[in-house]
Amino acid sequence: MAKKKDPAPTKEQTLALYRTMLVLRRCEEQLVKMYAAGKLYGGVHTYIGEEAVATGICAHLRNDDCVFSTHRGHGHALAKGVSPRELFAEVLGRATGCSGGRGGSMHIFKPEIGFMGSSGIVGPSITLAAGTGYAAKILKIDRVGVAFFGDGATNNGSFHEGINLAAAWDIPAIFVCENNMYATEVPYKKATKNTNVASRAASYGLPGVEVDGNNVLAVWEAAGEAVRRARAGEGPTLIECKTYRTRAHSEGMRDAGYRTQEEVAEWKSRDPIIMLEGKIVDGAVATKKELDAIDAEVKQMAEDAAAFALGSPLPEPGSVMSHVYAEG
Repeated sequence: MAKKKDPAPTKEQTLALYRTMLVLRRCEEQLVKMYAAGKLYGGVHTYIGEEAVATGICAHLRNDDCVFSTHRGHGHALAKGVSPRELFAEVLGRATGCSGGRGGSMHIFKPEIGFMGSSGIVGPSITLAAGTGYAAKILKIDRVGVAFFGDGATNNGSFHEGINLAAAWDIPAIFVCENNMYATEVPYKKATKNTNVASRAASYGLPGVEVDGNNVLAVWEAAGEAVRRARAGEGPTLIECKTYRTRAHSEGMRDAGYRTQEEVAEWKSRDPIIMLEGKIVDGAVATKKELDAIDAEVKQMAEDAAAFALGSPLPEPGSVMSHVYAEG
């Protein structure tokens, strides 16, 4: 019997997906401007071009579902519910940031909404998501652990350890590989013979799904089934999202020499926001004027977040030992 096709998103859900992708894009573009103006320091790894992945996955998650992120984590944080103001303030190291200004760009945390942190270490999200899923299974609650990671993490030991354990114990976890074809500047095809991440799932005995990571509706559909399986006690899913970052690995780094401008241009022509915009207008879900109004509102939100962060205080020097040792 053929699998029953999941229902398409409603008009409200489709517009919510569109708006979330715009929030991710406009916030990152604002941070790029601030970096260029010398208003923030350190590494800034933008999510520009990959917005459909975090948006489609997180649309199905609740506050108590736990997301574990990567160094390129702004998009995951925003999609899970961290506000632009909290994110900007954190990236600028301000006291009003979601981590009190102590984390910066690569260590965004907000456990109150299930965003369990981004990290510059490659691969730990996989084992952490398996662990939180295992805890949910022991507690007999339908919470889901979600790991975002790049193609570079699939050759890391944590990929085998986390996915093997999750499959063996039917842990409610979702492993999301954002395959953008490069680990910093190393082409994935030069690091491994099998570049099809989803196919690796077969050797562990769990479903492996490959989707167009620039098609938010395809990601949304795959995530919906993965979340359903996890909550129903049917175990984990590996989702490979084929996508592409259209900016350099990190702001200030080169964006040529390891990939061609023709390749970047080809992927820009498949921009996830433009793709969904076309489907919305062609399907009469909303007019271009209505979408432009959403974009204008989101741009204002990003500008407001930047102003809020710039006007926020740095952490008090006397609080330097706070959060270092357990208190009470």
